[in-house]
Amino acid sequence: MSTPPGEFYSEERWDNWIGRIRDEDVDPSDESSARLLLNLQDDAAIAVAKIIQAHENGDLDEETALSELADLRDIVLSEVEFDDEEKTILVEGVQTSLVPVVYAAEEYVAAGPVEDAPAEEYVLAAADAEAEEDLDAALGYCAQAGTRIIDGDELDIAVAEDLEFGFVAEWINGLDSLQSAMSDPEVVEE
Repeated sequence: MSTPPGEFYSEERWDNWIGRIRDEDVDPSDESSARLLLNLQDDAAIAVAKIIQAHENGDLDEETALSELADLRDIVLSEVEFDDEEKTILVEGVQTSLVPVVYAAEEYVAAGPVEDAPAEEYVLAAADAEAEEDLDAALGYCAQAGTRIIDGDELDIAVAEDLEFGFVAEWINGLDSLQSAMSDPEVVEE
């Protein structure tokens, strides 16, 4: 059961996206710029979904799936710097959104989905934890919501509308990408 390194996600793939962002005028209020950033995020979430599917299909054992997820995490969460500080901040926002996606996948592969409640309840618990400034707990709840999403639970993204802007709002954005990727893990068009 050997998988070629980088089959699911490679540093070159990430660097291609970063190169596009580096070469373009990125304005978050511009639709094409926003689409580029969302495609960067969705592309990583799709790779996560494909690793999970390969594991569920028996093509990857648990150890290999976790190794692939760790490699992806190392690539997409590595520090990225641009000459333009706004670009750095925008990519860091995408990276923040991807944190619970990777953690949810790792938790799912290692232990399966949490069973207690629907994804939305975990998101609300995450918001409560963030309000109490317990970001570790908030991230844990978002990752648990992610395991529910991977297992087929639907998260109504409208739950984010009432949240203060912060980490949980960004993490829900990542969970939305994960949800899309799990339902249709096709490659994002570049």
